[in-house]
Amino acid sequence: MVLSLLPAFLASMATVALALAAIFVRALTPVAGAVAAAFGIVIVVTAGYPFLILLILFVVASVLVTRYRIDDKRRKHLQEGAAGERGVSNVLAHILVPTGLAVAIFASPSFFGVGAVLYSSALAFGASDTFASELGVLAGKARSILTLRPVAPGTNGGVSLAGHVWGFFGALTTGVISAALFWAFGTSTVAPLVLAGVATTAGFLACQVDSVLGETLENRGYLTKGATNLLAMLAAVALASGLLVLGGWFR
Repeated sequence: MVLSLLPAFLASMATVALALAAIFVRALTPVAGAVAAAFGIVIVVTAGYPFLILLILFVVASVLVTRYRIDDKRRKHLQEGAAGERGVSNVLAHILVPTGLAVAIFASPSFFGVGAVLYSSALAFGASDTFASELGVLAGKARSILTLRPVAPGTNGGVSLAGHVWGFFGALTTGVISAALFWAFGTSTVAPLVLAGVATTAGFLACQVDSVLGETLENRGYLTKGATNLLAMLAAVALASGLLVLGGWFR
């Protein structure tokens, strides 16, 4: 759903304003804010309002959980950046795939229904990973996802029961909000329950993929944190596609 000139301009200005606000409260570095604004404009202009709103909600939720008990995280050297701010590599890792899907929807409007599910699944992974990392790390204990041996909280590939619970919650809320948004805007071409279920499942499973990649490749220096996140988000899209095919919903 490509926006006409005036709505596109207003949406773009709103996107820039939100990015500036994120920089002002030090949720994003200036460069990361500029990148987020640029990609956000592409998303809203090519795909429409629900896609941008979902992205904004993801960013807001990520900021809140990142800042939660930030002093405790700083004492343990587990915080993002110096005080919870996200840098450009983190922003790119979480926005490249959603932007690509938005552009694909623009190029092929018949892809809208499936694209909305895949987009929601990508952000469901982002929320699941962020919630699991930022809230699960406060549990004070973790185990290797592969060997189940105790590891220090914050270790790549380290998981905990609290992290899994929060990770599932992040994926679930994203899936439910996505379904509600596309229904409210009258743009849903996939049943809301299907969208919510696929996005939740794909997002949560991809969060586990992220942990496995972190332990097997990132810890060995083959991947950066951003590359791990990007590959896991692609896994979320692949998993969602597979679920849609298996359920006969891929149209």
